[in-house]
Amino acid sequence: MKQMLYINSDKFVAVDDELIPTGELVNVENTPMDFRIAKEIGLDINKSFEQLKLTGGYDHSYVINKTSSDIEKIAILSDENSGRIMEVYSDCLGVQFYAGNFIENNKVIGKENCLYENRSGICLETGFLPDSVNQENFKSPFIKAGEKYHTTTIYKFI
Repeated sequence: MKQMLYINSDKFVAVDDELIPTGELVNVENTPMDFRIAKEIGLDINKSFEQLKLTGGYDHSYVINKTSSDIEKIAILSDENSGRIMEVYSDCLGVQFYAGNFIENNKVIGKENCLYENRSGICLETGFLPDSVNQENFKSPFIKAGEKYHTTTIYKFI
């Protein structure tokens, strides 16, 4: 993967050997999970790091460093070869970063018969932290009858 990624996050949600979130928030500092300074996604994806081994690469939720409840820039994804840049803005608490670790080689056919391979896709999905319903230290996703829930995520291509 030649794409560069920045995520405004100091912590990610650890998973167990069944890929279920444990509720533990792990500091990214000095780990391959650190994207606070933009780096090539493929640089550390194969490092001998327990969380990467469990998921076959990146498939973790990051806790956004929020300064307010407003919409903020939370991530930047860029590709030097194409010149494409995507900025992600959101008012959500977390972003799930998935690097296509479980795409079965040559079994997924895309546009113009393109055969997708393992790690041939990237996903940045905003929302609550995973398994929030079962994690007491995570913000609850439940709302009461009559309450409204609204969130905004913007994917800006420049």
